[in-house]
Amino acid sequence: MKKPHSYRDAGVDIERGDRFARFIAAIDSPAIAESLGGFAGGLPLDLSGYREPLLMSSTDGVGTKLLVAAELGVYDTVGIDLVAMCVNDLLVCGAEPLLFLDYIACGALDESILEPVLRGIVRGCEISGCVLAGGETAELPDMYGPRDIDLAGFAVGIVERSRQLPQRELIRAGDPVLGIASSGLHSNGYSLARRVLPKSCWAEALTPTRIYAREMGVLRSLSGVRGAAHITGGGLAGNIARVLPDQTTVELNWSWSVPSIFTEIAAHVTIEEMRRVFNMGIGLAVIVAADAVERVLGAASEHDIALSRIGTVTDG
Repeated sequence: MKKPHSYRDAGVDIERGDRFARFIAAIDSPAIAESLGGFAGGLPLDLSGYREPLLMSSTDGVGTKLLVAAELGVYDTVGIDLVAMCVNDLLVCGAEPLLFLDYIACGALDESILEPVLRGIVRGCEISGCVLAGGETAELPDMYGPRDIDLAGFAVGIVERSRQLPQRELIRAGDPVLGIASSGLHSNGYSLARRVLPKSCWAEALTPTRIYAREMGVLRSLSGVRGAAHITGGGLAGNIARVLPDQTTVELNWSWSVPSIFTEIAAHVTIEEMRRVFNMGIGLAVIVAADAVERVLGAASEHDIALSRIGTVTDG
């Protein structure tokens, strides 16, 4: 009689999956939802301060930055990246992040990889002020190698409709564009960066994406802030254009200091391509009414938020 087939024979280890679920549940953090581990996750929602609340959602991944993590064997930072890529998209819409969910696909449930990833995800949620409400870890040995992973994240936030950004109808030619520094490459452009960066720069390339929850928490409360853009693939001009009204464009001054990792890449790539692919040292751009810029700069300074004048809205 032939030996009966089992799920483990097919490459899926249920017991190891259960251990990983217990590891997640045991993490001591205010960013872990009480409902984590159930069929669905949730959190109490206090709407007493809202007149017309909107729920906002976003989804993103980390891309081939995961290959840099695999090469160096360092995985905790990409968990932060995953949260950042989703949450920053909510923040530039004026939303307050509420909850986050993750999807991890892998060839095998390798705790030496997955546990640091989850610790990074929890840390990202702590920085963002949201909770990890659930997730899915899929062991797919027929699709991935034993140490291969892919990540996707999903975030939900809330905003008062009247405070939602951008306010395109109020943006005018002449409005200043302010920038907040990035922490480096963030999570875009790695298919190109890996081809040209020497291995000596790869550890720097793993610097996690900056999460702008504190900064946007201040800026979204200020009158005169008309829009904000998370600078991801497409660079500064491409992402700022997403929040501008028709018939306008942005003129950038390129006067800020660019981190050295971009200089390393620029030795092999044209400046036009650099500016089209990478954030070039600015991770978040804010459009401010011309008559409010000094007030916004002053309020930001009071909260230790460094804003640079990086450009101006112009007729396009």
